Amino acid sequence: MGKIQDKDRLYSFLRPYVDWMFRRSYRSFRYIGKEHIPADGAVIYAPNHTNALCDAMCVLGIDHQQKVFVARADIFRDPKKAKILNWLKIMPISRVRDGLEEVRHNDETMHKAVETLHDGVPFCIFAEGTHHPDRSLLPLSKGIFRIALQANENFGETKPVYIVPVGIAYGDYFHLWNSVTVTIGEPMNVTEFVQSRLSFVDSRAQLIMELREILTERMKEQIAKSEALREKSGKLPRWIAYPLAVLLFPLFVVSALMTIPLWGMWLWIQKKVQDPAFHNSVQYVWQLVFMTLTLLIPLPFWMFVQEYLYQLRVES
Repeated sequence: MGKIQDKDRLYSFLRPYVDWMFRRSYRSFRYIGKEHIPADGAVIYAPNHTNALCDAMCVLGIDHQQKVFVARADIFRDPKKAKILNWLKIMPISRVRDGLEEVRHNDETMHKAVETLHDGVPFCIFAEGTHHPDRSLLPLSKGIFRIALQANENFGETKPVYIVPVGIAYGDYFHLWNSVTVTIGEPMNVTEFVQSRLSFVDSRAQLIMELREILTERMKEQIAKSEALREKSGKLPRWIAYPLAVLLFPLFVVSALMTIPLWGMWLWIQKKVQDPAFHNSVQYVWQLVFMTLTLLIPLPFWMFVQEYLYQLRVES
């Protein structure tokens, strides 16, 4: 059996389409600071976590490189789901709240993460340990630093290890058709940091504490930056919006009729998803599948209805 970071032909074939559809799910989408991504070492992405799967899609789309992610271990209990998640380059990781027995299983994940980084494939971990639809940062867990330090011990002499802070800001956490701004900050060179602290720090716990303080500040900076640069509502002036809404209403009706199956199924699915922070992710997956099955025929109608409703929403 191959390693999770190995290239897969079907995955590589579908990846450009999946990225393209994700960008089509938002009316505004941009990356800032891509020049900060190191080209000479192992890269660990550390984004804030506010929007479930959509956050991972934002990181995946930073460039064309393959990436490996982690997700909470409980969703891997079903063998079929676990197989699909593994194909999607996602590994399980247990949290302290899952119990100490479960956390012990993280040793295998850490080993695979270090192996992934050694093979030159970027790794992404949401260091907050959970998602929350808010423009703030929760305390960071230790997992990301343990992986970085272990990777540095294994191959830091030949390849530096970096942690790259990423800030993701959405115009709306619960509606896809809005804006997304992703900022990539200056990377933390973990290898250089460890070398500079060898004479002053006598334990790994102290190193982790110092790294956590630095990364926390850098992630907060990127969140604030992405929020400041995030495109605002983009609503039309009322004197244009109202006449235009009346003029385009017939087209809205036609578009709504063309996309009734999509809206109907989505509304039914939405009721089944209790956590509203998952709504965007579930809607994206649903429209990705639906648009593919219908050969993209309803896509322009779907996008028009989304924009029409968006203008009504920001006006209210």
